[in-house]
Amino acid sequence: MANACGVDFGTSNSTVGWYRPGQPTMLALEDGKLTLPSVVFFNADEERVYYGRAGLENYLTGDEGRLMRSLKSLLGTSLIEGQTEVQGRALPFRLLLNYFITELKRRAELAAGRDFSSVVLGRPVQFVDGDSKADQQAQQTLAEIATAAGFKDIAFQYEPIAAAFDYESQIDAEQLVLIVDIGGGTSDFSLVRLGPERARRADRRDDILANGGVHIGGTDFDKYLSLTSVMPLLGLGSRLKSQVEVPSSTYYNLATWHTINLAYTKKSALECKELQRDAQEPDKLAHLIELVDERSGHWLALKVEAGKIALSDAESAHLHLERFSRPIDLVLQRADFTAAIAHLLRRIEGTVADLLQTAGVTPDQIDTLFFTGGSSGVPHLRESIAALVPGARCVEGDLFGSIGAGLALDAARKFG
Repeated sequence: MANACGVDFGTSNSTVGWYRPGQPTMLALEDGKLTLPSVVFFNADEERVYYGRAGLENYLTGDEGRLMRSLKSLLGTSLIEGQTEVQGRALPFRLLLNYFITELKRRAELAAGRDFSSVVLGRPVQFVDGDSKADQQAQQTLAEIATAAGFKDIAFQYEPIAAAFDYESQIDAEQLVLIVDIGGGTSDFSLVRLGPERARRADRRDDILANGGVHIGGTDFDKYLSLTSVMPLLGLGSRLKSQVEVPSSTYYNLATWHTINLAYTKKSALECKELQRDAQEPDKLAHLIELVDERSGHWLALKVEAGKIALSDAESAHLHLERFSRPIDLVLQRADFTAAIAHLLRRIEGTVADLLQTAGVTPDQIDTLFFTGGSSGVPHLRESIAALVPGARCVEGDLFGSIGAGLALDAARKFG
């Protein structure tokens, strides 16, 4: 059994893997489930902190408090050095991430029945697009947070490379594989030569032909689905009596997971009420004011996320928004969702094309497309990437567990 674990700290969900030959790799983190949603909820009534599904349940049942999600999105931004208010006290964002990583470690150790002092942490190929200094700072910040959580020996591995190691453990012949990892916050790609013989090598650098990534993921898909299909019902795109469009900043904050709380400030609430007085469609702004006053932004974001997931399996999805005093019913259409994220898909396609060019590989040379990451189930996304390498066979890994399993394998190799 390895003495180290692999931690996939995700934007939406997190996992921990521990390599044990002949035994399951992934550790149960919450009620027998292998994933822990990357959620922290500060329950004001109980003065207690809840994590994962328990945190979401507390929030959705109406308990008073503060919900924080998409914590990973703070890394590499100026927000990481800032703070937020929780129960009347200032809470640094670094400490917030430390709370979650510490809890993740505690649960993994409880499931394994042992302590973990060594870890391989997954990281996106790019924490920050086009800014190597900010990218390195993001990794350093995560290392400092992991140290504060109690890890002594820390290494990093690109998340798609970890997924590649997991897939490699399942094949019996050499393949040139394009790993496609679409997570909550980033889309990452690696072109890797994999095979049973190569798996025995201590140094795999020559097997990695290229890595690439872009800061686009499932939370961005949620955002644009919300902005195009839901927020117009709350007044986005409508006009004031002066014919000027209603300002969009509050709508964008509510549609973006890690900025939802910015919509709850006194200034924001006051601006919404002033806008309603001048609005041509005040009933729509009434919905917005209600959402802000009730601090129901995360509830709405979860509804939109559920709608997005439903559109992976159906051409349309019904959303019932029951928390409004005048409930809203709408039908989401996959075609509208695809159009809303078309600009994001073009950037993702461009990243893949650049990756192949950097590696000096033609599309017909790729044997396998390996999909992982919870957001890789979006149908048009898969189709657009598959169209770039039409001769490759498509394989779906464990959308939530492949990276954690690969990190565990890497931890066993690095730390024993």
